[in-house]
Amino acid sequence: MEKMLLLIESNWANALALGWFLLCFRGYMYYATYKSHRTPCLVSMLHLYRTEWMQRMLSREVRIADTTAIANLERSVAFFASTTILVLAGLMTVMSSTEKAINLVEDLPFVVVATKQEWELKLLVLVVLFIYAFFKFTWSLRQYGFVSVMIGGAPLPAENPSAAQLKAHAERIAKMASMAAHNFNLGLRTYYFSIAVLGWFINPWVFMLLAFTVVVVLYRREFTSSTLKTLMMSSGSD
Repeated sequence: MEKMLLLIESNWANALALGWFLLCFRGYMYYATYKSHRTPCLVSMLHLYRTEWMQRMLSREVRIADTTAIANLERSVAFFASTTILVLAGLMTVMSSTEKAINLVEDLPFVVVATKQEWELKLLVLVVLFIYAFFKFTWSLRQYGFVSVMIGGAPLPAENPSAAQLKAHAERIAKMASMAAHNFNLGLRTYYFSIAVLGWFINPWVFMLLAFTVVVVLYRREFTSSTLKTLMMSSGSD
C-alpha cells in the first residue's frame, strides 16, 4: 500500500490526467444518454427517421432496397471492427518494443520523458479502449443482423395486418436499428477519445486538454451541429 501511495505521489500529474480522462470519457457517455432523452439531438432525431423508414418499409411488397440499406450499414460497422483488430495488433507490437518507441519521441517538443513502465501503462489504456470499441462494433454488427431478420419476418401488405400490428412492428424494428446505431456510436466516440490518449505520450497536460477538446467536439456535433438542424428542418416539413 505504501509503495502504491509513493508511486501515485511521484506520478501525480499522470494520475490526475488519467482521472480527468476517465471523467470526460464516462461523464460524456452518461451525459449524452441523459440529454438525448430530453432534447433534440442526432440520436433522437435519427430514431424518428428510422421509425418513419420502417413504417414505409411495411407498406412495400418488395423490400430489397431496405435490406440493401441495412447491408450498407453493416459494412461500415464491419470496417471499423476489422480496423480495430489491426490497431490492437499494432499496439501489441509497440508494447514489445517500448524502448524504441521512447527513443523515437523523446526529442519531440514538449515531451516529458517517461519510464518504460509509464509507457506500458499508457499503451495498456489504449489497448483497453480499443477492446471496448471492438465489442461495441461487433455487438452493433449483430444487432443490424437482427434488424435484417425482423424485416424479413415483418408482415406483407397483402396479409392485411391491423394498424396496431404495423405500428408495433415498425417501433420494434426501429428500436433495434437505433440500438445498433447507438453501439456503433459508442465505438466511434471511443476512437475519438483514443486520439486524446495520444497526447499523453507528449505530456499529461496535453492529454487533459485533448480529452476536453474531444468532449467539446462530440457535444457540438451531436447537439448543436448543422447536420442536426437539417434533420430537424426536414422533420418539420413533413
